[in-house]
Amino acid sequence: MPDFPDLSGWLRYIEGIHPKTVEMGLDRVRAVKEKMGLSPSFPVIAVAGTNGKGSTCAMLESLLHHAGYRTGCYTSPHLLRFSERIRLDRREAQDVEICSALARVEQARGETSLTYFEYTTLAAVQLFIDQRVDIAILEVGLGGRLDAVNAFDADCAVITGIDFDHMDYLGNTLGEIAAEKAGIFRNGHCAVSATDLVLDPAREAGARLFLAGRDFSWENLGTSWNYHGMKRKLDVLSIPSLEGSVQLSNASVALAALDCLGIFPDEKTASAAFLDLELRGRFQKFGDVTLDVAHNPQAARNLAANLKQNPGSGKTVAIFSMLADKDIAGVIRAVSGEIDEWVIYPLDVPRGADLPRLERAFSEQGFGNPVKAASMREAWNFACALAAGNDRILVFGSFHTVADFMDLNPNGGARGHG
Repeated sequence: MPDFPDLSGWLRYIEGIHPKTVEMGLDRVRAVKEKMGLSPSFPVIAVAGTNGKGSTCAMLESLLHHAGYRTGCYTSPHLLRFSERIRLDRREAQDVEICSALARVEQARGETSLTYFEYTTLAAVQLFIDQRVDIAILEVGLGGRLDAVNAFDADCAVITGIDFDHMDYLGNTLGEIAAEKAGIFRNGHCAVSATDLVLDPAREAGARLFLAGRDFSWENLGTSWNYHGMKRKLDVLSIPSLEGSVQLSNASVALAALDCLGIFPDEKTASAAFLDLELRGRFQKFGDVTLDVAHNPQAARNLAANLKQNPGSGKTVAIFSMLADKDIAGVIRAVSGEIDEWVIYPLDVPRGADLPRLERAFSEQGFGNPVKAASMREAWNFACALAAGNDRILVFGSFHTVADFMDLNPNGGARGHG
């Protein structure tokens, strides 16, 4: 069995095990799960959806932590460090802990070839079992039905919302996408959804569905909000510290999931939890720059709404890049009304869109020529030259785009220091 001295060695190794980066299916991960004897004794919350998964996971984690529970939380992708994906009681797992869990997976898999995500999902659950967490939150990577997370039965399955994304894997209609995401539902177990697109799949699965607007709701009071749940209501709650009106939907879904599990914090605990949130890259102010990982049209519409609700005194200059297999034109169209100047550059990753692909997307929308840069460093310099003192710079389009900026500006986005 390989023995690597550090986490980076393990990650390079598992990236090369499977011939495909993504290969949907549960046979491989279930086989290794059985060999490892992974059978969590703690409740599992699985979170799927097109957008809002990361925010909802962060809220669940904070609510449970403030209520006194020891949590395990597994999310993806990461921005700068792999350890961001696996958290124990709200701290990133240590590299040595992750390496030990990866070694357990390697020892058990034998000749079974696992994808990178399958491998890390098993390692995360192994680590949560080793650390004896009280409850685990598992974010679905892609879809739901055939995602590695679905190898573990969810005591509560959460759907944050559904829109078009990953159509090559999930289908070309919202109904098809909904059916794939609702594949995490289990017969007799509770499910919570922000959308009624999963009504039929929930009925077919035999899940006990709790639906936003029907079984629970929220009321925005401006400086506070009320939650009306299935069993209880909470009044005058603190607005979540994550930006955007969509976060009240995510917060309500998180509270409803805990309600299903018989865990329900009081107003003081819930308010403290919603104020104690940090999730990088979600309309995050980083120095004098705003960062957002929005990478599909629904997320871009939410970003546009946030920009409109938080107007600056000057113009908005965007540094933009995306993966080539995403709906680049749709994202540009969704947010274009809030952006005055564009600077584009190619992502230096295998799936990254090159400059001709990005330019073509702008041409398809009938927009003028964006400023072209060869790298994030050059794009940052161009954006700083375009933006006056009262203008804002927005960096968005992908986790990779935000990560590129953070690598370049680890201490903040003060202009002229790139």
